[in-house]
Amino acid sequence: MGRSPASDGEITVKKLLANPHLVLLTRVFLGLLFVMSSLEKIVDPAAFAHSIENYRILPSWLPLTVATILPWLELLCGFALLFGIFLRGSALLLSTMLIVFTGAVISGVLRGLDISCGCFTLDPTAEKIGWLKVLQNSTLIVLSLFLYYSNTERFTLLSYLQKSPPADGSQS
Repeated sequence: MGRSPASDGEITVKKLLANPHLVLLTRVFLGLLFVMSSLEKIVDPAAFAHSIENYRILPSWLPLTVATILPWLELLCGFALLFGIFLRGSALLLSTMLIVFTGAVISGVLRGLDISCGCFTLDPTAEKIGWLKVLQNSTLIVLSLFLYYSNTERFTLLSYLQKSPPADGSQS
């Protein structure tokens, strides 16, 4: 009996989720992306709070708190992905943040707001929010969910630390 197209697709997805090189590439990409995007926000939380206020979603007392905490979460999740520690938790947290960010962008686009995203730069003249940003964020959501569901621990700090030395005591 032949395989059904659905089972072939399922096997392909399982192979992708178990491919340690693809998982590593995705971890490094997302990890670096979130580390880099967090730095300017950490340095200038007031400017980031202003970017958050521009979306007109949160009560006036909340943007500075969010602007103070959120970049540190992005930084920690980025480093966790780079080192392969707390991989599933970090991927899930990033997915959740990206879903919220995407919802805010969609809300802003639908309300006709002419604002910059506040994602990678706090420059108010940077690229404005739009459907392209929604597509970009959706791609990042898929990548972070890919990491959440991946089932390889290869190339992680934990796998490196758990390797036992050779029985003869020699270094390899």
